[in-house]
Amino acid sequence: MKINVLLFCFGFFYSSHLYAQEAEIQQTVNQLFTAMRNGDSALAANAFAPGAFMQTVAKNKEGETMVRQESVANFTGFVGKQKKDAADEQISFETIRIDGDMAFVWTPYKFFWNGTFSHSGVNAFCLVRLQNQWKIQYIIDTRRK
Repeated sequence: MKINVLLFCFGFFYSSHLYAQEAEIQQTVNQLFTAMRNGDSALAANAFAPGAFMQTVAKNKEGETMVRQESVANFTGFVGKQKKDAADEQISFETIRIDGDMAFVWTPYKFFWNGTFSHSGVNAFCLVRLQNQWKIQYIIDTRRK
């Protein structure tokens, strides 16, 4: 009986710790999209780890799949030039996986530009916990009209 109680307590504390980490991870990802909606380059930059990078899976003019890289500095600079609510990426958290100080997040999205639907796809984030804060290390996304 004592073993069952101990296992229950361990399971409860482990699951509540995991839930807290997932909430922190979601907060970091949501911070990025809040920054986009608000045109806040500093808030966007704060979501990223040093040395982070971004990529997009796209088709070239010939219809071949390619991977296009974008610098975080260029992206956050673009964010800072936008009017409030011009860039609205609406996501849903489909999968979060955590292993120690690394997490993987899969978020389908719909992107609206000035209130008009532009495209949709999926974001795949890799986050790392640095100095007890989750930061985005890597984003790769797909885009479909």
